[in-house]
Amino acid sequence: MDTLSYKTISINKATAKKEWVVVDATDQVLGRLCTKVAKLLRGKYKPEFTPNVDCGDNVIIVNAEKIRLTGKKMTDRIYYSYTGYPGGQREATPASILAKPNGADKLLRKTVKGMLPKNKLADRLLSNLYIYEGAEHKQQAQSPKAIDINLYK
Repeated sequence: MDTLSYKTISINKATAKKEWVVVDATDQVLGRLCTKVAKLLRGKYKPEFTPNVDCGDNVIIVNAEKIRLTGKKMTDRIYYSYTGYPGGQREATPASILAKPNGADKLLRKTVKGMLPKNKLADRLLSNLYIYEGAEHKQQAQSPKAIDINLYK
């Protein structure tokens, strides 16, 4: 029996095979889309996944303004933040975030960030996420492949 075939492969930054993928967010539910994007960024869909290495793909989300939320979450969900000063508690709803400039980018980035690990790796993973409100993106030179996010679990 060949025991070399049973060795665990641990990849590093140099051996990670990162790809560029495009995800269309048209009529996708916010939370369901962001969980799959977070897994893509982390590299969980790859057989050589290593938890402490940035081995995930570079993800480009297009048509981010066409995202949707189910039920009354657009007005009833509240995101809290605190400025650090007395009386500095701020609250925002998804509708108020989307009304601002780059609102879809901020909402998707906030949601994906909450689904990543709370450590230094999360900042590096989040830098692999590119969000555009329209159908065009600037990463044509990387020749990304378009994927159907609904095929992932």
